[in-house]
Order: sequence, then C-alpha cells, then structure tokens
Amino acid sequence: MVEYIRAEARPEDKFGHQPRLYTLAKKIGKNLKYDDDILFAAVWLHDLGVFLGHRPQDLEQLSHWDHVPYTISKSRELLIEWGFPTEKLEGVAEAIRHHQAKDDPATVEGALLRDADILEQLGAVGILRAAVKVGRDTRYPSFSSILPVLTGAVNHLAHETRLTESKVMAESRAEMLRSFLTALQDEAGDMLH
Repeated sequence: MVEYIRAEARPEDKFGHQPRLYTLAKKIGKNLKYDDDILFAAVWLHDLGVFLGHRPQDLEQLSHWDHVPYTISKSRELLIEWGFPTEKLEGVAEAIRHHQAKDDPATVEGALLRDADILEQLGAVGILRAAVKVGRDTRYPSFSSILPVLTGAVNHLAHETRLTESKVMAESRAEMLRSFLTALQDEAGDMLH
C-alpha cells in the first residue's frame, strides 16, 4: 500500500502527507481503542482522488470534483486486490467518507483521520502545504491567494478538532500559524502578491 501511494502521489510532495498523518493519528489515539488496520488503510488511501492521474484534468470538471466517492470506490478495489480483510472494508470507507473538517465521523478511526488531517493544515506543515500549491494549483496563482486558506485554518479549523489530544496539538499549531501570519503582515503588508 505504501509503495503504491509513493508511486501514485503526484505531485511528488503529496506523498509526505500520509506518513505524517498516520504518525499524528496514532499519537492522537494513543489512549483510544481503534482498529489499526482500518486506520492505516484509511490514512494511506484517503486522498487518492486528489492525485494527478486520479482526478479530472479538465479545469471545469476539476472545479466540481469531489475526491471522496472516487477514493472510496478505488480504495475498495485496491484493498480487495491486496487481500485486505473484507470485513474491514466498510470501516475504511467510513473513515474516508468523513475525513474532512466539515464532516462528523461516527467511528474512532474516522475521528482520528479527520483530526490528524485538520492538524496537517495548521502550523509549519500547514504553511508549507499551502505555499507549495502557489503557481501549480489553478486556485492559487499567487502567494496572496493562499492567505485566506491560512487565515481560515487558524480562525476556524483550529477549533474543529474533536479528540482531547488533538485539541492540545491544535492550540500550539494554531499559535505558530498566527505568529507567521502576523510576521507576514508586518513584513509584506498588502504587497505580498
């Protein structure tokens, strides 16, 4: 599974998200009971539909693309091919189905994946993940176009985590992001472009 994602993750920097996310999810869940097979598969496969080659190339189609249904379908296909326990397939699908900040996961694995995914959008990693999109993602033609993403993360996402451990982690990451945004405003003002 890891090697498959390593090969499919395009652009290449998308690969780092999964190992960081799995480490974060396990850290958040250190005192919780969860199925690690489900968590591992859901973490490694949850963003398959955002990779180049898995999402539409047409800009109009891409602007309406919801990667989650594709990811659930493709993940199920791959997991069956790889001999993953069939009784755990729905658990993986459920975690992927509810991994975004707007979602309300009903399983521990889903909550771990969702909270870890939120944490990845905060702090230093959140800044890097946003900045790397500038100029290569049609939504972000300039540095100033990612400011709403970073501001939204610190103002809204930081308060969306559900689990105790992730709430603590979100506070420090949000503070780091706040400091960065303040420094950026001090240094560039409205001349960032």
